[in-house]
Amino acid sequence: MIRIWLLAAVLTLGAAFPLAAHDEKPDADGEKHDELAVKLTEKQVDAGKFVISEVQGGLLGKRITVPGSIVPSGDHIARVAVRLLGTVAELRKRLGDTVQAGEVVAVIESREVADAKSEYLAARLVFDLQQTLFNRSTKLFEGNVLSENDFLRARTTFADARVKIEIARQKLFALSLTAEQIEALPQQPVETLRLQELRAPIAGRVAERRVELGSLVGREGQESELFVIVNLGVVWADLAVPPSELASIHEGQPITIPAGTGGEPSSAKIMFVSPLLDKDTRAARVVASVDNAALKWRPGSFITGDIPTDATPAALVVPKTALQYLKGDTVVFVRTADGFEARKVSIGGQDGRLAEVTAGLTAGERIATTNTFTLKADLGKAEAEHED
Repeated sequence: MIRIWLLAAVLTLGAAFPLAAHDEKPDADGEKHDELAVKLTEKQVDAGKFVISEVQGGLLGKRITVPGSIVPSGDHIARVAVRLLGTVAELRKRLGDTVQAGEVVAVIESREVADAKSEYLAARLVFDLQQTLFNRSTKLFEGNVLSENDFLRARTTFADARVKIEIARQKLFALSLTAEQIEALPQQPVETLRLQELRAPIAGRVAERRVELGSLVGREGQESELFVIVNLGVVWADLAVPPSELASIHEGQPITIPAGTGGEPSSAKIMFVSPLLDKDTRAARVVASVDNAALKWRPGSFITGDIPTDATPAALVVPKTALQYLKGDTVVFVRTADGFEARKVSIGGQDGRLAEVTAGLTAGERIATTNTFTLKADLGKAEAEHED
């Protein structure tokens, strides 16, 4: 069945891609030689799903492959929760919406917050009055107009007012009000004192919304979390490593996460190696940070991690999936303006995923790294037609 499928794929691509098997190009001495090429348009290259990568240096060596999964970064997930008893008055974000840090996502109506704001405003009025009286008493005392007992009494009353306003301010901080919001309370309309805004602590997308309009929140047995916000610009690869391999693994070590068929692998860096072993699997938890700016990885995805344990640097490396064998030679398919060129290369050391190129390529050249077997098959077909 696999051979039938490959034959069908080759025939389909061969019908779609017009080929030129022999293009004569002069070499450095002015002589002409045959160079195998596949002529394709940009649209045809996209249809063939050939992943194009630049040739560059890399590391060869022993690698271990371990299973794992993608999870949200603990530094890039946040929960919007309430710290008071109330009712959901507004929900300004829906599931999947993008939010910015500090943006209002919901409004809660609560008697508790109204009482706390009212207490603060009353304490502020008393404080302002006692501050004015204390300043006046100070001037009178310095002018020998006021007795020392009256001055001490005024100072004590002022100190008591200052303590009360600070206590009222701390209650508002505990209810998630900011210093700017507290300072703006005297200008806030009285009818809005019962409302409390909930803001997003980080930028990201709403991954969960757990309440509806009118829902009771904050009471024992009721929901206290309204939203879960996730920023997937960075995710974690949660890997399970057997104890026998832990000696060669350390924090800060770079690893590679293959993306499967037709995808570019992602680079990651180990940020945590657990000192404990899982009681069921007897494996150690290893966490790597993965840059996910392109949003390629989704939490919950099962992955494998390639961890180099004994690396040797190589000037030029290519994925083994880029290599094909043509007439006894090892070739790669170099991207050209007209399609692809089958280039003979010399191979040095290899590991489970990469091969060192010692001749035939230069750094920065772009080659096909997947589906190269179809290009080889198309070349064979075109060459046969050329000989006919």
